[in-house]
Amino acid sequence: QVHLQEFGGGLVQAGGSLRLSCAASGRGVSTFAMGWFRQAPGKEREFVAAISWGRQTYYGNSVKGRFTISRDNDKNMVYLQMGALAPEDTAVYYCTGTPGGPGVHHFEYEYWGEGTQVTVSS
Repeated sequence: QVHLQEFGGGLVQAGGSLRLSCAASGRGVSTFAMGWFRQAPGKEREFVAAISWGRQTYYGNSVKGRFTISRDNDKNMVYLQMGALAPEDTAVYYCTGTPGGPGVHHFEYEYWGEGTQVTVSS
């Protein structure tokens, strides 16, 4: 059984930085494509970033140039380094994974964490 657990959410001032971590456990997770999505109140779940097993990365337009996704396959960890944060980045951030290739749609991912709240104050 695959389990994903996010860490590192919290409150940060606009312009600040924050790093989210995701611990993955279960069979085959080191070869999964992994991603981050976010969902703000009243809005649809939004693609943030994804990384393939071979570390090819993909980003949503709203975070490109500010966020960096990375992974440590030995530790089964995925990270999201967030910079130049703005109040619009406030959301619950979800770690997700799939045995297939990385995608930008939530329905392309099979496993999800419970989410971690990120709040950016102005």
